[in-house]
Formats: sequence, C-alpha cells, structure tokens
Amino acid sequence: MADTVTPAVADPAGPGSTRRERTGWYFYDWANSAFQTTVITVFLGPFLTTVTELAAGCELGADSCDGAVYPLGIKVAAGSFYPYLISLSVFLTVFVLPVIGAIADRSAHKKRLLAAAAFTGAGATIAFAFVTGERYLLGGALFLIANISFGAAVVVYNSFLPQLGGPDERDGISSRGWAIGYLGGGLLLALNLVAVTMLSEEGNAQRTLDLARWSIVSAGVWWAAFTLVPLRWLREHPTEAARRGGSGVNVLTDGFRQLGRTLREIKTYPLTLYFLLAFLVFNDGIQTVITLASQYGTEELRLEQSTLIVTILLVQFLAFGGALALGALAKRIGAWKTVLLSLVLWTGVIIAAFRLPAEAPVPFMILGGCIGLVLGGSQALSRSLFSQLIPAGKEGEYYGFYEISDKGTSWLGPLAFGLVFQLTSSYRVGLVSLLIFFVVGFALLAAVPMRRAIIAAGNTPPRVL
Repeated sequence: MADTVTPAVADPAGPGSTRRERTGWYFYDWANSAFQTTVITVFLGPFLTTVTELAAGCELGADSCDGAVYPLGIKVAAGSFYPYLISLSVFLTVFVLPVIGAIADRSAHKKRLLAAAAFTGAGATIAFAFVTGERYLLGGALFLIANISFGAAVVVYNSFLPQLGGPDERDGISSRGWAIGYLGGGLLLALNLVAVTMLSEEGNAQRTLDLARWSIVSAGVWWAAFTLVPLRWLREHPTEAARRGGSGVNVLTDGFRQLGRTLREIKTYPLTLYFLLAFLVFNDGIQTVITLASQYGTEELRLEQSTLIVTILLVQFLAFGGALALGALAKRIGAWKTVLLSLVLWTGVIIAAFRLPAEAPVPFMILGGCIGLVLGGSQALSRSLFSQLIPAGKEGEYYGFYEISDKGTSWLGPLAFGLVFQLTSSYRVGLVSLLIFFVVGFALLAAVPMRRAIIAAGNTPPRVL
C-alpha cells in the first residue's frame, strides 16, 4: 500500500507519463470490462430476448418462440430484437462518438468527459433493476443509453494512449490494459457464476431471469466504483488547441467545428483511413461473435446458462494470457503481422462454431478457450497500431471514428445476423454470414503499407511492424 502514496516519478516508458498514471489507465479497462463481459457477452442477449418473447406472448422457459413484437408499429421477430437493437445503437454512435472525440481534443478536462460518460452508462446499467415482466422497450432504451455511453467513455479513454508511451511501448501498454480488463471482467463474472449456481432452482425460469437481471445491475455498480481509480490517477495532457481554447459551450462548439474540418481534411491521410476501413470490417465480425455468442449458445445449441457463464469465464482468463502472449509475439514479428495471423485464427473459429453439435457443452467450452487465446491480442494490437496513424493533437477525433466498431458497437455483423435469422430461422446460417467480415478485413489490412502510413501521419514508426 505504501507505493500508492509515493510521489510518481517519470520513467522512460512514455513521454511525460508515470507508472502510477499508466496503472490508472489500465484500471479503466478493469472497470468497464464488467459491462462488456457480464452484460454484453453473457447476460443481456438471453435476458432481453426472454423479456421480448414474453411481450410477444410466448411462455417463460419455452424451447422456441415464433412470436413477434411491434416497437413503433414495426413487426420484429422476438429473436431478432436484440441484434437489431445493437445495430440501432451503432447507428446512433456514428453521430455521437466522433463529436465526443473532437470535444475531448479541444478540452483541457478530458477526465471530466470520461467521468460523465462512464457514470451515465453505469447508471443506465444499474437501472436494469426495473426491467421486469414484459418491459422490453425499457430494456432496449436503457441498453441504448448504456452502450452509447460505454463507447463515448472508451473514446476519451483511448485518446490518452498516445501520451502514455512512445512508438515502441504502445503495443505493450495497450496489451496490458486489455489483459487487466479481462481479469476484472472475469472476476465479476466468476462472482456472478457463483450466485447463479447457488441460487438457481431447477425448473424455475423466473428465478433464472431474475438472477440475470441482478447480474447486469452488478456490472453497473462495478463499472461506476472502479472508474474512480483512473479519475484519480490519470493526468490531463491538454493539446495546444485545448490550452488555447475555453471551456463549456466554447469547447462544445469548437469541437463541432473541428470535427467538420477533420472530415474535410481526412483525405490528407488516405492510408490512415484505409487502415480504419480494414479495422471496421474485421472488428465488426469479432464484436458480433462476442455479442451474440450467448444468444447462439442458448437458442441454437440449447446450452444451459451456467455453461455459457463458465465458457465466457474461461475466455476471460485465457484472454489475459493471450493478450500478453500476442503482445510478446508482436515484439518479435510486429503488431501488423500478429493481427493478420489472428484474423486467420478467427476464420477457423467461425467454421468450428458452425459445426458445433447441439446440447454438447464440452466442444463449446473448447472453442471458447481458442477464442480467448486470440481475442485480447487482436483487439489490443489493433488499438496500438491505430495510435501510430493518428496526427498529433487529434487523438480523440480519430478514436471516435475507431470506436464506431470497437467493444460492442459493431453494426453490420448483427444486422446481417438478424436479417439472415429472420429469413431462415437458423442461427447457424446467420453465423456463416460473418465469415466475409474476416476474409475481407484480412485482405484490406494486408494491403496497408504500415510504415509509410505512420510516416505520412507525421509519426515515427516502431522498429518492428
């Protein structure tokens, strides 16, 4: 405990950063990963689908449901409501996140923006305590608020990365952040696993639904509580524009104007834009797999909720080692080549998931372990690679575009999945539609001349790419 009060001393790992500051940055991954794992990956899909099925007139605990709901008078199959909701949230974030990033770049108080977004998202997650009975619309609205706030907070959080380390350190810093996030998300998931195992009653579907709801609420509490650590330990790194600018309304209006200028000038950095396109494609596939895995497991493979939780828990703890291992591999062969390798492995994951037998938990768990080994590294290294391609002083804006397809905000994948399910009533066929995201994403990323792209953005390339 003594070192927490020792004055921080700058070390060579970053320009002007300290070990205490980077540790605070890591802790936000620890805080928000609870939302990603407990809410998005495990509980929310089955929970909200069940609530929607109840609103569609299906019986609680039924093996299948062909009913539909009519939000805003539009007929939606109960099983498609959640994937469509994800797509709607991303449609909205397309407008919100780049603006948040532009405001962050113009503000001398980015920590306040981080606090506002994080606490709004955590509050909406805690409010799931009121999503009972057939209140699927309330659940949908709270999810929209929570997921958009989640993305907005991550935009501000990621914008700190270029100030925390030089070109050769960022892969390691980003990988450690992801790894610590997996530990945090895994720990809360383990606690929820214990609660579900001890409190569930065989044949009592209502008890299972209630446990899922309170597990979602626990993620909001966790998210809010541990966000206090980075808010205390992170330091502000205002850009020159932020130091010259004002605050409040001036920052807001300047942020909108700056975003407009960036959109007009982004063609100046075509290789950065090309990398972003590749990332949006392949990460859309990754996020869709993560987001809809529990729904696929319950609805298509007919697995118990406890099996899904154990599998995701396995993914979390293996992803901790996987993120660090791929980060170490990136030191040897470069982050770009490591991400390309991970996309080949992701393609194998989709093919294997399509062939999984129903009501067979062990193969599902083995596949989950394979996902864990490649998941963290592919995401962490993509984040650090992108930091090399951002012009100085525009970290927030560019990460605003980046976050449109990061950490649960994919949209094309869930949309394709939901449309295919509505047309075929088959989750397996919907899963196959995701292959194109990994194949096309690999081709796009392989075509990016990374060293030339980094130099074109005005940055110094790392020694190994």
